[in-house]
Order: sequence, then structure tokens, then C-alpha cells
Amino acid sequence: MNDTATLSATGVTEVVRADYDNPKHAADIVTMLRSYAMDPMGGGEDLSAEVQAALVPGLKATPAASSLLAYIGDEAVGLANLMQTFSSFGGKPLLNIHDIAVSKDHRGTGVGRQLFEEIHKMADEMGACKVTLEVLEGNEPAKALYASLGYGDYVLDPKMGKAMFWQKRL
Repeated sequence: MNDTATLSATGVTEVVRADYDNPKHAADIVTMLRSYAMDPMGGGEDLSAEVQAALVPGLKATPAASSLLAYIGDEAVGLANLMQTFSSFGGKPLLNIHDIAVSKDHRGTGVGRQLFEEIHKMADEMGACKVTLEVLEGNEPAKALYASLGYGDYVLDPKMGKAMFWQKRL
């Protein structure tokens, strides 16, 4: 399997399947996730030092986890943290996009679309029946990108409405 895919027509953006043992990849994952966390779409607060220290070791220890990094030169400009799981209704693997972020200065330039190209390639490689993600209802730019790629509301029976994403903090 090729671990690097140059996806842009200009060859400027490179999407890499992150190696959690690579110190640059590890640092870039933390940097990108911190940037996302501090954005209003990520909650507007920095990750604690404890979370920063646990992030990459935790991903590495999770067999279902994988990450993608998008680079322009040596600068990380995009991140996708992914979790492979299983669709009980589909009877096949599914790939969940747990986090996806593009640095503020590179939004709207195609970096997100390039990350999705590699995500879809990974999903095809694993024989996944679908790719899932969550999005805040006020994140119109992200929703527009996702819709342009074929994503939409999760509905089993329209009479029952759309699926909702809930949480309980522990």
C-alpha cells in the first residue's frame, strides 16, 4: 500500500497516512488538533497538556485508529483522524471521520477535498459500506463540502426523522 498520495493537480498539497512513530507526524497531529480545538467549530478551547500528551500514544494504542495529514511543503495544513468500525446493518466495515480540520489560512483551497479523496480510497481498500462523520449544524462551509461529496443526513425511516448525535461526558 502506498503511504503517500499527492492529490492536487499542482502537486503542492501532499496527503500522508500518518505514522504515529514519526516525531514530525506526531507533533503535527497535536498541532493541527489544537488548532481545530481552539476554533469555534472545535469548541474554542485549547487541549489540556494532559490531552496533548495522551493524543498520539492513545491513537497508536487504538487498532482501529488512523490519521491523515495534509502538507504544503513541510507545513501541516490538514488533519483527519479516522476510526474503522463495523456496520451491523451493512454487514461490512465502516470508516468514521472522528476529526477533520484544515488550518484557517488554507480553508477553501481544496485541502479538505484532498483529504476526502484519501479517506474514500482508504474506505474502498477496507471494503467499507460507508463513511460517517458529524458536523455542527452552523458549519455551513463544511456542510457544503460534505454535500458536494455526496454526504447527507442519516435517515432510516423519514417518519422517524434524522439521527441525532448525543453524548454524556464522563
